[in-house]
Amino acid sequence: MSSQLAQVRRFNRTVTQRVGALSDDFLSRSRPLALSRLLWEIGTEGGEVVMLRARLGVDSGQMSRMLRALEADGLVTVVPSDADGRVRVARLTEQGLAELDVIDERSDELAASILDPLGDRERTQLVAAMRTVERLIATSLVELRQVDPESPDAQRCLRAYVAELNRRAPERGFDPSKGSTAEPDEVRPPNGAFVVVYLSGEPIGCGAVKHHPGSVSDLKRMWIAESARGLGLGRRLLDHLEGLVREHGSKEARLETGDVLGEAIQLYRSAGYVEVPPFNDEPFADRWFSKPLSEVDKI
Repeated sequence: MSSQLAQVRRFNRTVTQRVGALSDDFLSRSRPLALSRLLWEIGTEGGEVVMLRARLGVDSGQMSRMLRALEADGLVTVVPSDADGRVRVARLTEQGLAELDVIDERSDELAASILDPLGDRERTQLVAAMRTVERLIATSLVELRQVDPESPDAQRCLRAYVAELNRRAPERGFDPSKGSTAEPDEVRPPNGAFVVVYLSGEPIGCGAVKHHPGSVSDLKRMWIAESARGLGLGRRLLDHLEGLVREHGSKEARLETGDVLGEAIQLYRSAGYVEVPPFNDEPFADRWFSKPLSEVDKI
């Protein structure tokens, strides 16, 4: 164990030094890594301050100081949420969006400077190792927890879910109160269940099951934050929801989705879901899927 601990510490020192994490001039942008990372986390969609704080693992005082620094530079504004005036949301200004483009460009240059000195085989090995490290660290930090659908964490995830659907297809205007609903009483035991995915204690995803009479259950409101995608969390959440369906005694899991969610469609198909005729009147959906569940699937 001691040799493993020493290796982890050596790895941490190597990475922080190589990427310039200790510099107050990270990526030559006259600010430390923490502020550039906050800009990236706010991103083009903006983010609730409480979720940004949890995502970066900082306390409210430090988050306030970071946001004030970015506001003073004209890069960020903090405003009440349109959905809930009690919730503060950070958004990038036009200058902030331009700065984010520069940060992305400089980050690509930094990544290239790490890869360029290596041969093709070494690059492949390094990238594969990085992917494995990222996935395993995320696995050790992830918790899937069943919560009340009206809890603050559940509501934060649902707001982000709706915001992303409307960003991807603004002309369709997704309204969760219409069509195939997942109201709190419909996804609360014994009628269903609501699950929040936590990464380092931060709510970064959600999903629900909605049971129907007979032996069929619908999977609803599946969402993983963009910053946490690519770590296998979508598949892990899907497997967890299927487990809840089995525990209820249902033999079939169903779901619907829109064509704008190509990654989700690919995930469902790879997990054994097949496209079927529409089984509800969800106006946002373009495709409906079904998967028979059995005891064998548990193994």
